[in-house]
Amino acid sequence: MRQGRRDGFREFAAGRSGHLYRSACLLTGGDTRLAEELVQETLGRMYLLWGRISRIDDPAAYAQTVLVRTFLGRRRRRSAAERPAGELPGQPDAPTATAEGGDPAPRLTLLQALGNLAPKDRAVLVLRYWEDRSVEETADAMNSGSAAVRTRTTRALARLREELAGPLGEFPGW
Repeated sequence: MRQGRRDGFREFAAGRSGHLYRSACLLTGGDTRLAEELVQETLGRMYLLWGRISRIDDPAAYAQTVLVRTFLGRRRRRSAAERPAGELPGQPDAPTATAEGGDPAPRLTLLQALGNLAPKDRAVLVLRYWEDRSVEETADAMNSGSAAVRTRTTRALARLREELAGPLGEFPGW
């Protein structure tokens, strides 16, 4: 019985970890190290409760909720002495083509703009627009009310537009 649960969890983790990682990257504003830590912590929490979680309707949605709550909890616990770096080390001087053949500059600009938002603003935008969750689902994931999610979404989108007003105007087609 235990081996079957472990195999079920391994299958779940293998299938969801890529999506969790992409969401975590957005939540952390591109901090891949922190994104990896968030995914590991999320999967660790899921594993501890897998016997109960595997029986719920949508374990993937539950994993996303755990990821967001882990992110928000970690941001609250961060020491006052820790400060995010203004520039990431090892950034290329000139844009290079992505695997899809496009210019990565607009994506990097968007990721940087997301990183400049408050953690809860980032979380609400990732849940609503990346995860395509409803207001109610987002409110549940963030432990808040629907009205608070609607208000935060409106304000976060306005802040994101302010962040992107100048930089995205530089790219053709934006």
